[in-house]
Amino acid sequence: PIPTLSNESGDINFAHFCGINIQKIITNCVELQTIIIIFSIEFRKHFRKFILLFLTPIKVRHPMRKNIPLFKIYYEDDDINSVKKAIELGMYWAIGPSIEQFEKLIAEYFGVKYCTVFNSGTSALHAALTSHGIQSGDEIIVPSFTFIATANAPLFVQAKPVFADIEPVTFGLDSEDVSEKITQKTKAIIPVHYGGCPAQIQALKEIAEDNGILLIEDAAESFGSKINGKMTGVFGDSAMLSFCQNKVITTGEGGAIITNSKDLFKKLLLFRSHGRLDDGDYFSNAYASEYIELGYNFRMSNLTASLGISQLSKVEKIINMRINVAQNYLDRLKNINDILLPNVPENGRHVFQLFSIRTNESFRNDLITFLKSKGISSKIYFSPVHQTHFYKTVLKYDVQLPVTETISKETLSLPIYPTMTVEEQDYVIEMIQRFFEARTLGEDN
Repeated sequence: PIPTLSNESGDINFAHFCGINIQKIITNCVELQTIIIIFSIEFRKHFRKFILLFLTPIKVRHPMRKNIPLFKIYYEDDDINSVKKAIELGMYWAIGPSIEQFEKLIAEYFGVKYCTVFNSGTSALHAALTSHGIQSGDEIIVPSFTFIATANAPLFVQAKPVFADIEPVTFGLDSEDVSEKITQKTKAIIPVHYGGCPAQIQALKEIAEDNGILLIEDAAESFGSKINGKMTGVFGDSAMLSFCQNKVITTGEGGAIITNSKDLFKKLLLFRSHGRLDDGDYFSNAYASEYIELGYNFRMSNLTASLGISQLSKVEKIINMRINVAQNYLDRLKNINDILLPNVPENGRHVFQLFSIRTNESFRNDLITFLKSKGISSKIYFSPVHQTHFYKTVLKYDVQLPVTETISKETLSLPIYPTMTVEEQDYVIEMIQRFFEARTLGEDN
C-alpha cells in the first residue's frame, strides 16, 4: 500500500504529494528491481517536499493552528474616550479644536515650528509638492522601492518622477545614483525612510543643498525614528507623515506635513481647504469666506484628530514595545544562514514599522506559502513601482534599478505589532526555523 500521513488538512497521499506517478511507474516496468530503482530516484528528487510534509504540524503534535496577522492596531481606553468626548460635543465633528491641538503636539514632538494635518499621507504629499511650487516639466527624484503614492505625487502636479536606485543597508535612496539622476529640471528629492529605518539622509541633504533643490522626506513609515540624535523628518525642507492603520501611531487614515517654513505652512492651510482664507470656524462664521486660490478638501476631521492626540500621548511606549518584539526576532533568527535581518543603525533608532527580512529569491515565495499554510501572514514590501503596469505599460518607463529589483525579489515582511505575545512570536519563529531546516536537509540529500 502507498503510505499516507495525517496532518491538519487530513490524510495526504505521500506519493501524490511528492508528484510521483506510481501507476505510471508500475505500468512501464516489468521487473520489481526496476520499480524499486525508479521509486528511489523519484524519492530523492522529491526529498525536500517529503521533509516539508514531515515537518508540518501533525494533529497530535500541534492541536491548535494559530492565526498570526501581519499587524494589529494598538489602542487603549483613552483612545476610545477621546473619540467619545469629541462625538459628545454634538458639533465640531469636521472642523474643531482637536485639529490644531494635534498639529501643535506633533510639531513639539519633532521639534519643528509648524505642522499641518491631512486626511491621508498621499494628500499631504500632494499638498507639499503644490505648496513648494512644483509644476509641469519639473523632475522629482524618488525611489521605486516604496508605496506607489511616493512616485505618484509628482504626477498629481504634472511633474515627472525620476527613479533612482536604493542602497542595500537601509533600503533608502542611494546618494551616488541620486547624484547621477540630477538634471537642470530636477527640483526635489523625496527619500523614503523604509520600514522605520532612517535612510542615509545626511548625504542626501548635502546633495540637495549643493544643487539648490528641495529635500522632501517621506517619513510615512518612520514616525519616531532617529539618526545622530535627530528625528527623521527634520532634515529636509518638509516631511510627510502617515497615520494609516498599520503605522506606528494611527488615526485609521491620516497624514501631516511638518516644516519650519511659515510661508509653506500658510500655503498648506489654503490648499487643504478649498483655497479658503479662513478666519475662525467656517461653519460658525455668519459671513462669506474668501477663496484666493485653487484648493481641495484634504482636511482631517476633528474626530480623527482627537484619536491622534491620544495615540501620540503613548508613542514612545508603542515604539519601545515594537523594538522589544523586533529584538526577539533579531536574537532568534540570526543563526539562520539563509536570512538577512534588518539593519539597526548604531547611531540611531529603528522603530520597526516593518520587520523585513531578505532571503533567496528562489524560495522566498515558497516561504510565503509555507507560512500561510501555518496561519502566519507575511507580505512583500515592496514590489518596484517602475515595474507596475501603470508605469511600465501606460507611462512607458524603461529603467533598470538593479539593487531595487534584487531586494524586491528577496524581501519579506513578517508579523510585528506592539501586543505580539511571546507565544505568538515563538510560533512564527519556530515555523520559519522548520522551513529552513527542511531546506537544509533537502540540500544534503
